[in-house]
Amino acid sequence: MTALSQPPGPGADALPEPDFGPQFRADFAALLAWRRDVRRFRRAALPEGLLEELLGLAELAPSVGLSQPWRFVRVASPPARARIRANFEAANAAALADYSGARAALYARLKLAGLADAPEQLAVFAEGDPAQGHGLGRQTMPETLLYSTVCAVHTLWLAARAAGVGLGWVSILDPAVVARDLAVPPGWRFVAYLCLGYPEEAQSDPELERHGWEQRRDGTPLFVTR
Repeated sequence: MTALSQPPGPGADALPEPDFGPQFRADFAALLAWRRDVRRFRRAALPEGLLEELLGLAELAPSVGLSQPWRFVRVASPPARARIRANFEAANAAALADYSGARAALYARLKLAGLADAPEQLAVFAEGDPAQGHGLGRQTMPETLLYSTVCAVHTLWLAARAAGVGLGWVSILDPAVVARDLAVPPGWRFVAYLCLGYPEEAQSDPELERHGWEQRRDGTPLFVTR
């Protein structure tokens, strides 16, 4: 092999690869199983600096072209939170109208948001054309910016659960109204509204499953081979 064709060797700052042994893998499986969509929060504030630490871990999420398109808006003021709650209540009423009979009665009983109690709330957006990444990997699939942002949300979710913090994803919202009410730049696309705080209760099963809305598959992956 010539010098030009040789594979690159380890850099001067290369680190040894971590050994993710059986205990770590078991703990990670438990973390995935205990990651819940939390809707019942204690109102106690998170320790100083913990939210920033969790967001720092979310920054490690993969992103198309290393664009890191996610944008977090901390919703803290009472007026901003009131607008989000009004948005949720209108969207929730419209969603309820789509159901009838027993399903409507069950929907009305479900607790679908922790907006009244969660001490920390984040609106998550994806920047539509970030300069970072120089467009790599998204010319034919620009929606990968949204997928990347969801990866950041999931990374935050796992990091929060590992720290004993619950996270709930509120999706019953009008995205255009959220963007307007939070006065974000026009190129930002709303992806998620997250409630964070210490859970009021510990449950190993999804609340929707517990209340009979839906059942999780038996663990058998659904895939096809071509």
